Amino acid sequence: MKPTRRPANPCFSSGPCAKRPGWSPEVLNGALLGRSHRSRPGLARLVEVIERSRTILQIPADYRLGIVPASDTGAVEMALWSLLGARGVDLLSWESFGEGWVSDVTKQLKPADVRHLHAPYGELPDLAAVDPDRDTVFVWNGTTSGVRVPHGDWIASDRNGLTICDATSAAFAMRLPWDKLDVVTWSWQKALGGEAGHGMLALSPRAVERLESYTPPWPLPKIFRLTSGGKLIEGIFRGETINTPSMLCVEDAIDSLKWAEAVGGLDGLVARAEGNLATVALWVERSPWLRFLAKDPATRSCTSIQLEITDPWFCSLSPDDRFKTVRSMTARVEAESAGYDLASHRASPPGIRIWAGATVERSDVEALLPWLGWAWEQERDAAKAA
Repeated sequence: MKPTRRPANPCFSSGPCAKRPGWSPEVLNGALLGRSHRSRPGLARLVEVIERSRTILQIPADYRLGIVPASDTGAVEMALWSLLGARGVDLLSWESFGEGWVSDVTKQLKPADVRHLHAPYGELPDLAAVDPDRDTVFVWNGTTSGVRVPHGDWIASDRNGLTICDATSAAFAMRLPWDKLDVVTWSWQKALGGEAGHGMLALSPRAVERLESYTPPWPLPKIFRLTSGGKLIEGIFRGETINTPSMLCVEDAIDSLKWAEAVGGLDGLVARAEGNLATVALWVERSPWLRFLAKDPATRSCTSIQLEITDPWFCSLSPDDRFKTVRSMTARVEAESAGYDLASHRASPPGIRIWAGATVERSDVEALLPWLGWAWEQERDAAKAA
């Protein structure tokens, strides 16, 4: 049966993600448009984003936190280019974004001592193989695989290397063990439902010590420079951004952060995302044609939920035909305005990806799922009848 109930907000993209419930353009009316970001009120807005983020995420007081250019990608690249090379490095990957950092390190920076710990989609690398004497680069949540690190117990408290963590689809939806993480990056466009183009970079005292005591052998573009004369550029972490930020996006980020506080801070955000995952899990149990891509339930993402189709007819198709089938199926849902951007990432196995972070209402997830079942039946039956 074709469903009749539609999500109030049909946006399930994994980036940019759904705006917070109740959002409207009117929340941006107070944006400092036409004002310098270096003016007193402009700087105050940037500092507000930093401090509200610090409070909600429970970042230790001695960690530096700053707004940086080029979204999460820019934040990760700043860390890689500025910090790597002092020690051997372990690169972890199990999906496309992790693979991207591996490629950048091995093909662009080319440090002398690199190990690549890899796992296929749906699994994690052997975390016990990580060497605490080496630097470690990894994503907390695999946005294109739906597989997350379940905890930080595998990271040594007495490590000598730095941990560099891309947490862009984890921050504001998952708890991060700050004592185990030396560099953490994210963007506003993920779990906050903010606008693109701005990244955030958190540095532990150990990361700052590395920055001030080590000079990498490769040239650093201005946009990546975190030090001057061997000292940290403290202004970056006081709202003095390297380049010009969008004050419209800044206003939107402040609105999202205020909403996050109103729903209970980190506890409330995590509960909302985990509740959405639980809703999907119950539906998957009743849907014999698909399953979570994550092999271990403990590693299932509560933000970028990735599902693989296991129906024998679907599995008999060529890879290209499987991708075409998924895109045709999700196009049926989109045509009904019941859910947008639900096909898996082009680099991942063909399937369904549902963004279920904290800005997504559980009632909207509940309304979406019957549409996916309906679209699958429509697509399968049409193909078999052809």
